[in-house]
Amino acid sequence: MRKNIVAGNWKMNKTYAEAKELMAQLLEYKKNNTTNCEVYIAPPALYLTAAKEVFKNGEVGVFSQDVSEYASGAYTGEISVDMLVSVDADGSLVSHSERRTFHGETDSHANRKVKALLDKGLTPIYCNGEKLEERKSGKYLEVIKNQTETALFTLSAEEIKKVVIAYEPVWAIGTGETATAAQAQEVHAYIRSLIADKYGKEVADEVSILYGGSVKPDNAKEIFSQPDVDGGLIGGAALKIEDFSKIIEGFNA
Repeated sequence: MRKNIVAGNWKMNKTYAEAKELMAQLLEYKKNNTTNCEVYIAPPALYLTAAKEVFKNGEVGVFSQDVSEYASGAYTGEISVDMLVSVDADGSLVSHSERRTFHGETDSHANRKVKALLDKGLTPIYCNGEKLEERKSGKYLEVIKNQTETALFTLSAEEIKKVVIAYEPVWAIGTGETATAAQAQEVHAYIRSLIADKYGKEVADEVSILYGGSVKPDNAKEIFSQPDVDGGLIGGAALKIEDFSKIIEGFNA
């Protein structure tokens, strides 16, 4: 069955010393607390090897924030899947909304990145979601459908079961706005229905779908309680152990 997951996307934050301190705090928290979900972090790429050293026993999954669709070559600044494999990373975010907005990534790019990760046994966390104007126009489900089908529906049933999907309404990222629990559930259920229509309900029920829009300690429990919400992709609140730990505890009874 699908996993409950809380993943922290650190984005472009923390010096090396600050990152090491936060990793140490998270390790201490994991050692002293029972968590009812898997915990992942996506620190800046410079810190991936440090994270794997801190979490050497697999206490926390370590993910890149991005990966190249290309295996190698003259792509200055890019990170290949083989590079992630060589530092024992667990996977990568794919096509976060900020990659789409600032770097022009499309779902065709996402499709190639997802395939590249799966081919080497790594876990993709594929991000999708609508912009504010798409939400207001009422076409947001159509947007989600097009994104999901383009990025994922060339995969086999066995492959898509290994993908984690993060629904992140762009209008609720870093804005302080948050989709209501009902709004999150609506889209999560819709994404799962798309997968079920393509691959069957049994496959769809194995895919973890995370919510990624301004999850905070005071709303995590309500959002995570929705039947098709399997956790969160956390931004700013992942940068403080006090907030991140309380969000993780959103899965506690």
